[in-house]
Amino acid sequence: MTSNPDFNRPIDRRNSNSYKHDRLREEFGTTDLLPMWVADMDFASPDFVLEAIRERCNHGVLGYTLIPKTWSDAITNWLYRRHGWTVEATQLGFIPGIVSGLALTIQCFTQPGDKILVQSPVYPPFLHLPTNNDRELVTNPLVYDGHQFQIDFDDFERKAADCRLFILCNPHNPGGRVWTVNELERLCEICIRNGVLIVSDEIHIDLTLPGHTSHSPGSFTPEIASQVITLMAPSKTFNIPGLSSSFYVIQNDRLRKQFKAYLDKAELGMGNLFAILAAQAAFEHGDAWLDQLLTYLANNIAYVDNTLKTDMPLIKACIPQASYLIWLDCRELELDDEALKTFFIKEAKLGLNPGPAFGVEGTGFMRMNIGCPRATVELAMNRLKAAYQARRFDR
Repeated sequence: MTSNPDFNRPIDRRNSNSYKHDRLREEFGTTDLLPMWVADMDFASPDFVLEAIRERCNHGVLGYTLIPKTWSDAITNWLYRRHGWTVEATQLGFIPGIVSGLALTIQCFTQPGDKILVQSPVYPPFLHLPTNNDRELVTNPLVYDGHQFQIDFDDFERKAADCRLFILCNPHNPGGRVWTVNELERLCEICIRNGVLIVSDEIHIDLTLPGHTSHSPGSFTPEIASQVITLMAPSKTFNIPGLSSSFYVIQNDRLRKQFKAYLDKAELGMGNLFAILAAQAAFEHGDAWLDQLLTYLANNIAYVDNTLKTDMPLIKACIPQASYLIWLDCRELELDDEALKTFFIKEAKLGLNPGPAFGVEGTGFMRMNIGCPRATVELAMNRLKAAYQARRFDR
């Protein structure tokens, strides 16, 4: 089955209950913005995914569903084909979403009062989930070198000594950093020495851009793999986050049985009819579509970077190595966070994520979503350029 995507085709998502497009007033106080914040794409989901859903709808009965072997086979084949990772079907299971999966791992494997380690700036739920579940948040701030994020291993080792669980963002969001094998092995070895369980959120891993290679710690040595819980999903990759289709990989038999029993207590492991169908279709037929998407995203990123360097040199792009999110370094504009947010909303007419939402290390930054047609990206950059020049930041 093939799909010939037209990523240039505009789709009006307004009035479709889109969180990204229909929540502008609540989030930004106005609706006359280009929404480039929430991390979903403005492209149509692949034809082969939509057709699988249509075919089931045409059947007419949407009853309780089993999770078929074809679902797990599609996942294990994809992991081997795209990542060279051999996973047994018995080692994975359905979860209704990555964020809920993170919450469930915290609840299952830690106790109230335990310390949870994360690396900030980071996807906001990482910062909220520990305290929302009566645990203590501990941060290992990443170091931004002006181009990419680096890990402060000395700080990580000091803090890991007192933590029970480490939530890894792999690849990193918001920076798009693809961690190297050496970096990941070093993090894992520190965790193992200190008895810290590793939960790796890999929702962006299939969006690793051309020229880069991502790595799952679960595919490393048996010693490391036995201490890693991996959470993955087709949702970002194939633009189906509204279907809440995710899965876990746990190779340690004891941990997997413990987690499955915890899910069963809340009846969360049964699965969702359309989530299962969509994931299976995506993983069975998605290679060519994804390869075309990655090239398109890389070209959008290059366009933004080149435009900034040419026309707005005080705003610098942290070039992502994975995903469609660009971390914009706006510190040289010399605006405080409230003024920076106002500049983007009132003057550039762009709805972006303000950096402080990702932690205090996000001060002076904004996150921009370029997972949209090139015409939208060009319009956004034209708006930003006009606002930038009107302010005469370069004077």
